[in-house]
Order: sequence, then C-alpha cells, then structure tokens
Amino acid sequence: MNWQSGVIAHLNNHRSIRKFQDKKVDEESIRQIIRSAQMASSSNHAQAYSIVGVTDPDKKAELVKLTGDQPFVGTCSHFLVFCADLHRLEAAGRIEGVDIGDNLDTLELFLVATVDASLAAQNAAIAAESLGLGIVYIGGIRNHPAEVCRLLKLPSRVYPVFGLCIGYPNHNPTQKPRLPMEAIYFENEYQTTAVTEPYLHAYNATTEVYYRERTKAVAPYHWTGRIVNYFKGEKRDHMKSFLKMQGFPLE
Repeated sequence: MNWQSGVIAHLNNHRSIRKFQDKKVDEESIRQIIRSAQMASSSNHAQAYSIVGVTDPDKKAELVKLTGDQPFVGTCSHFLVFCADLHRLEAAGRIEGVDIGDNLDTLELFLVATVDASLAAQNAAIAAESLGLGIVYIGGIRNHPAEVCRLLKLPSRVYPVFGLCIGYPNHNPTQKPRLPMEAIYFENEYQTTAVTEPYLHAYNATTEVYYRERTKAVAPYHWTGRIVNYFKGEKRDHMKSFLKMQGFPLE
C-alpha cells in the first residue's frame, strides 16, 4: 500500500497555524466543514454538542482577551466554539413529556457531551485542512468560561469545551515531533513508565533540538521539563464551580 498519499498522508501533515492571511473563508466551505463535523460518531446518536461560529469583529476582539490575549483568535477568518450541549436533550425530554433532568446531571452525560464535541471538532479540523485551510485549537476558551457564556449567550447545560481558529495560513511552521509510538501504544496490556521511560529520554533529546531551533533558546528545553513546568501549578481550578453554575452538577 502507498502510505504516502490520501487521508493518512493528510493526517500526518498536520501542524497548528497561528498566523493567518487577511482573507475570509467562503460560506460554502464553512458549511462543508460544519457538515463534516456533524458526520462524526456520537454516543447513542445524541449529538450532544453545538458549534458557535464567531465572525463579528467585536466579539472576536473580546474573545482574544478572554482566551489569554491570543491574537490569532481575532485574525483568523472564523472562530468556532465547540460546546458540550445537554440543553437540547432537555428539550427533547419536554417534547416527549418526560423529565430527564436527573439523568442529565450525571458525570456520564457530561462525558458523553464533551466527547461528542471533541469528535465533531476533529472532523471539522480535518475537513478544513483538506481544503487547504489552517487550524489551531484554543483551550484558553476555558480561562473565563462564564464570560464566554455571556458573550455567546450559552444557556444552562451548555459549556464551551474549546475554540478552533480556521483561516488561510500565512506561515508553514515546522511540525512538532510526537512521542515515539512505543510510549503510547501497547498491545493487550498497559506498559508502565518503568518500561516506557527510555522512550521519554529519547523524546527529550528530539524535542530539545526542535525547541532550540524554533525558539532560538540557549538553555535546554525539552518535553518532560516543559510539560511538568506547565502542569505543576493549578490549572483552571474555577472549572468545577463554573460547571455546577452552568447546569453540570456532575453527580
């Protein structure tokens, strides 16, 4: 088989784009991207997600601030906010004359909606890249989720999982090296870090070269150091109280 052509080659060419041309993506392309997102797998066909496309310059400018001053949120053509959505399922219950509120309050349904939104987003990302567009995910949408909800008028039982910038690329960054497959894929049973740690050391050597070339950094800068530095502090510890306020008590 030719592994260097078609879908696999397309997937293997992914890189995050943070510089976009001042050029709008046409509406039909956006419709095709959203349609592709809708074709993602969904638990029990619940389709427990919604997508808010933000093109209004003022709203995008506000989202730049809310996501941590990430300018590409404002310079991309379309900013899509993928939301876990149990609000629609609550409406389905009303149509059927059945109160399913207690079921929607569960951790399981929260996970279903979050996974549904994630699968839809990845379909959208792949579709966009297949059209020659660039994308980058924005987890910073959860920096100030209550403010995002107000800005986008998200109702109860809906929360923003992440954003997705879409636009025409204005650079071609070097692709980030991934972990060795042996560190993440195991057959039949999990392999602990006692087995996989040598692969992490090898990966550190690879990523040190990558980051030095990318950032022109003099000091060593490798994956384990970078990731531990990022996660050693509390991250978005407001999310639990926000989710409860937004209608996700996670019982």
